Amino acid sequence: MEDMDAIYRRHVHTVYKFLLAQCREPDLAEELTQETFYQAVRSIDRFDGSCKLSIWLCQIAKHLWYQQLRKRQKALVPLDEVPDFPAPSAEEGLLEQEGQLALLRKIHQLPEPQREVVYLRAFGGLSFREIGDVLDHTEAWARVTFYRSKEKLRNGGAEDEK
Repeated sequence: MEDMDAIYRRHVHTVYKFLLAQCREPDLAEELTQETFYQAVRSIDRFDGSCKLSIWLCQIAKHLWYQQLRKRQKALVPLDEVPDFPAPSAEEGLLEQEGQLALLRKIHQLPEPQREVVYLRAFGGLSFREIGDVLDHTEAWARVTFYRSKEKLRNGGAEDEK
């Protein structure tokens, strides 16, 4: 096994992009990336080599992201305590936001692994090779999966093909 410095240099970009695709917050993705490698150092003796090291690191990152989501869930303020804010005045801004939300809803309805591939590509900026590596598939698989997902979204929904 190579030293942790070499592991960090080789995999930090992949882990960061994976986390950025999940949280879409660069600062949080950077913080969680650092925590991922800290946790990896603490538990490197439990890595048994049954998967790629990048997959193992992304699994750690995913668990840290889920912990972050649980913390955020607990910190939510009840609706009756939220002050009323005026709606944005620009109609175009509202229409654009509604369009983005509609697209995100459609993406969220995609079955796994299509949803994950779309998130990693569209929001995480990962290359198809990196997506294939993270999800333990080939670059060609990632390309085909992304293309099929995009076609589903264009054709009006995320219904499963038969």
